Amino acid sequence: MADGHSPALADCTASVNALTQPLLRALLADAAALRLGVATLANGTVVVDAGIEAAGGLEAGRRIAELCLGGCGRVSLRAGSGFGGWTWHLDVHSTHPVLACLASQYAGWSLKHGAGQAAFFALGSGPARALGSREPLFAELGYRDRHTHGCLVLEVDRVPPVAVAEEVAQACGIAPAALTLVLTPTYSLAGTVQVVARVLEVALHKAHEIGFPLAAIRDGAGTAPLAPPARDFLTAMGRTNDAIIFGGDVHLFVDCDDEQAHALARELPSSTSSDYGRPFAEIFKACDYDFYKVDKLLFSPARARVTSLGSGTTFVGGRLDEPMLDRAFGRE
Repeated sequence: MADGHSPALADCTASVNALTQPLLRALLADAAALRLGVATLANGTVVVDAGIEAAGGLEAGRRIAELCLGGCGRVSLRAGSGFGGWTWHLDVHSTHPVLACLASQYAGWSLKHGAGQAAFFALGSGPARALGSREPLFAELGYRDRHTHGCLVLEVDRVPPVAVAEEVAQACGIAPAALTLVLTPTYSLAGTVQVVARVLEVALHKAHEIGFPLAAIRDGAGTAPLAPPARDFLTAMGRTNDAIIFGGDVHLFVDCDDEQAHALARELPSSTSSDYGRPFAEIFKACDYDFYKVDKLLFSPARARVTSLGSGTTFVGGRLDEPMLDRAFGRE
């Protein structure tokens, strides 16, 4: 069994930023076909608009989600009558889920510039986190990246000031012109895909929160219905989270004993949270729009399967909640 006391990525030499660069170059080359806007800030930082002024789309979101995974995961869109009769579903897989999800995809880099109503605030996700973010999580993982280029995805509806790009580049130790910022508003098609593609990541994050040894997680996959977009931020944010909370289905393969695997399957699902049972937008509003007041255990998939590689036994926890998903998605 893996040593739960060792940093999960202590021996990892892969560079998530190096792995991402071919994906980023391809995204920029296909920008017109993907309906993306590409601009350069005064300091040379490249900014990709995936839904503010540019239209973007589902395929743009899928490819941006793979950028977020640091080149260590695959995201696919699936059409058909899946769970709850929803037409579109999204599938995520990573052979290196801790690296892909926690060292890259997790939206953990808090960026802020200015004050008052004009202040710019964003949470950054993607491989540049492993270069410059000062999150304590990286010390726990035992991982840091070193590369000459970086890419950060921001879930925002306006272009960041040059000062934010300067701050990110300096923290990453790269030239501003070597930084790319990808902007995905929550209400956009690309933003919807990018957030729902965190279905596997939230399972990894919750496993970390409840103290499961991350080094024991060998492989993982997840699926969730693709939420219908909404034009206002609160509804859009609620629907993308609810797609995972009520419709997310994750399967982890772990190197541990059956007792640990069974406990993980029981504790992973969102239904273990005290906040479970209402659409996320309602919960967020009741918490005065403060993420830190929401029970952190809510951010997890509806159902979890955990397979112990030692015994081959699979344990299941939680359930898919179609009535709540219909309510959250505004289905008549």
